[in-house]
Amino acid sequence: MDSTKASYKAGEAKGEAQAKTEKMMDKAGDACQSAKDSCQNAGDQMKAKAQGAVEAVKDATGNK
Repeated sequence: MDSTKASYKAGEAKGEAQAKTEKMMDKAGDACQSAKDSCQNAGDQMKAKAQGAVEAVKDATGNK
């Protein structure tokens, strides 16, 4: 294999590696966003339940 072919193959391999890395990074970013959304939803649910508990205590004790 002459040096031109070797150089071409090396460049081709580098490009493929960069494309794979970019794809993996996109997947990782999507996973992080999904986790963030899940945590936000869980937090919102906990907040709503806590607020409901506060209102129940207020109703039970006659405090409004």
